[in-house]
Amino acid sequence: MELRLPVLEEIKRYISSDPLPFHMPGHKMGRGFKKGYFDQIAAMDLTEIPMLDNLHFPDGVIREAQTLASKAFGAEYTFFLVNGSTSGIHAIIRSICKPGEKLLVGRDCHKSVINGMILSGVEPCYVSPEFDNDFGIPTVISPEKVREAFEKNNELKGLILTRPNYYGICSDLESIAAIAASYGKILAVDEAHGAHLKFNNTLPKCAMDIGADICVQSAHKTLPAFTQGAYLHVKSDKVDVERVKSVLGMLQTTSPSYIIMSSLDYARAIMEREGEELLGSLVNNIDWFTDSLKSIDEYSVLSVDGMGNYEIDKTRLVINVSKMGLTGFEVERQLRFDYNIQVEMSDPGNIVCIAAISDTRKEFERLYFALKDIRSRVVKKGKKADIDLYKCYCSLEVPEQVVPLRDVINSPSKKVQLQLAAGMIAKCTITPYPPGIPVICPGERISREAVHSLLALLEQGGNVNGIGKNNEIEVIDY
Repeated sequence: MELRLPVLEEIKRYISSDPLPFHMPGHKMGRGFKKGYFDQIAAMDLTEIPMLDNLHFPDGVIREAQTLASKAFGAEYTFFLVNGSTSGIHAIIRSICKPGEKLLVGRDCHKSVINGMILSGVEPCYVSPEFDNDFGIPTVISPEKVREAFEKNNELKGLILTRPNYYGICSDLESIAAIAASYGKILAVDEAHGAHLKFNNTLPKCAMDIGADICVQSAHKTLPAFTQGAYLHVKSDKVDVERVKSVLGMLQTTSPSYIIMSSLDYARAIMEREGEELLGSLVNNIDWFTDSLKSIDEYSVLSVDGMGNYEIDKTRLVINVSKMGLTGFEVERQLRFDYNIQVEMSDPGNIVCIAAISDTRKEFERLYFALKDIRSRVVKKGKKADIDLYKCYCSLEVPEQVVPLRDVINSPSKKVQLQLAAGMIAKCTITPYPPGIPVICPGERISREAVHSLLALLEQGGNVNGIGKNNEIEVIDY
């Protein structure tokens, strides 16, 4: 019988094709690891033998590594996460709130926030982001909306905010932190995409430096660390650290990966010692790339051409392609199949590339010449792509929460065609993935506008979690 290894075989095929990865993880297929550190990767897959400490009760090398990380990132306490930022988000929510309590949540949150509230029995109060019409993307949560929410609802335990968002856009966290503190509320930050911000002053400031009480960072997204490696930082006496420890002990695996933990230690050490220089070089290469792309009128780069008074992490390349009459989905496919370049994601109007310290001028030149060639070959004149499909993220009116999140999981359900679902109540999260930002959350009434947006997104080639075969979705069956 033939030995069939579909996952391993496909991984090896992808590697052998010599792709250019402008996607996570930040070590970029191993280029971010210096020789000698992870050469014996299989032998490093160990367990809690005496000299290697215990993640859940650290008093040796893991404790030392976490202490070094807390100093490097400007926290009072740092915890290693081996189940990704998702486990950290769930731990934050359970540490801040008890079942039945309320939490202010940015509507552009990752789906892990929604799932964490379901599991914790927490009731959300949403605050919507602003919207950029030129790029067709959500931007910032305004401090004024946060103040208004706290003023209206004193029962809120705190706020969980995504910063930077998937597009590298940073809300005014310093002002928001001051507002939260004035109301005695806890500010939690999903900084999954910002683990690198601490290490170069030309980038937006990191959450720990501008008022966050607790935050989570996905080291694997932007640093040289293995997938699922993340940090949870605490810097506030408003956060019960012992409760955080207890919750993490329940949420994380009892068999933590030493490969992941050692990469978290490695990423901290490299960034602490060389991060400023490495990120400075990366920013210089990005500046070269964006300056070069200016010569092609059909492309716009968010960090150069974005609207609004907000900070942008320029290492997150958001390139708008809609002036060519192409969707971001089409350009992503062109890059993948014709040029062997894989971007992080695409949406109706943009492609999004994650750039990390592992990327050199050579990688940016290859991306530039591919985009230049696409412009010369496949431009569709006289047509502009519809980029307004994500406005539902930023609706002034959040959908009606008919069934509380905590009750959704036990509610009976049935499957219906998406086009027939307007007015029904969603059982699951409907999430374009990536970026993983829900259009419809569980227990909410499905609007005609949301149905229209999702159908249009699918028609243009987008991928949506929660929509199954034949465009079926799960709704609550009354």
